[in-house]
Amino acid sequence: MNVTQNTEAQRMSFWEKLYLPAIVQGLGVTLRQMFRPKFTRQYPEERWEPLGSYRGSPVLVLDEDGERCVACGLCSRVCPALAIEVQAAETEREKERYPVKFEINMLRCIYCGYCEEVCPEEAIVMSKDYELVFEDRESAILGKEQLLVPIEKLQDRLEFLRRYK
Repeated sequence: MNVTQNTEAQRMSFWEKLYLPAIVQGLGVTLRQMFRPKFTRQYPEERWEPLGSYRGSPVLVLDEDGERCVACGLCSRVCPALAIEVQAAETEREKERYPVKFEINMLRCIYCGYCEEVCPEEAIVMSKDYELVFEDRESAILGKEQLLVPIEKLQDRLEFLRRYK
């Protein structure tokens, strides 16, 4: 026991050494919480609707003209969990690319949102989806067809991003 610990212990009163005030204070917090109204959501019947700031699973935006992704690969390079894989191909139009293969391993994804922040085309955004269930590891690897979501369903997230970016 060094000198600083010894002086701190000497400054404590008898009741503080017994920790009784701290115990009584903790019981007071517990009793106050017991008599407040309960907030319980009956989950499957009563669903929670997240706000635009909520970061659920990442999805690709499907625009009226088609997918927005130009397969630049920035999302896969910035992903700390290495969960995104992108393979590009050229379109018939000059100097345009699209992803032939776009996969996200949802078991590796840590929902950090870096892919969304780095995307120059707003092609990948975090959705409101919080119910992810997979029966095996192969079904947790989502392909491009499973990731494409119409822009109408992602409108509030896109507005949030434009407001706060």
